[in-house]
Amino acid sequence: MSFSHPTGTRGAKQPGRGFRWMNRLIAGRARRSTGTTMGMRLLVLTTVGRKSGKARTTPLAWFPGPDGSWLVVASAGGAPANPAWYLNLAAHPDQVTVEQGGRKVAVTAEELHGTEREQAWKQITAEAANFRQYETTTDRELPVIRLTPR
Repeated sequence: MSFSHPTGTRGAKQPGRGFRWMNRLIAGRARRSTGTTMGMRLLVLTTVGRKSGKARTTPLAWFPGPDGSWLVVASAGGAPANPAWYLNLAAHPDQVTVEQGGRKVAVTAEELHGTEREQAWKQITAEAANFRQYETTTDRELPVIRLTPR
């Protein structure tokens, strides 16, 4: 399990405080629903803060992976830095849960590399073209994470 994507040197602005408020609303919907919101399948990812040790929740778009796993992208909207949830996963990959449709599942996080990442990336960008735009906005390779039920 290697989390190794460095910060980039250019990219979109990191989301601010208003985005946090919106995330709380979206997380509530994702917890209750298995459908789509704003055209995307959503889940709520709960990680353990790498510095604080506190539970941190983030709603994320997800894509189906093999054997019932979820694929998520640490895009941060194309920002130059990886999102905080990615850094939390790197610190505590076995202390993660996914919530969706009233169900909470303990998962293990694994960053994909090489051919596995390339195949997952093709699947993701075929389904959600906005991720292709994020890729061109920043000079970092956007990490693709597989969340596998434990």
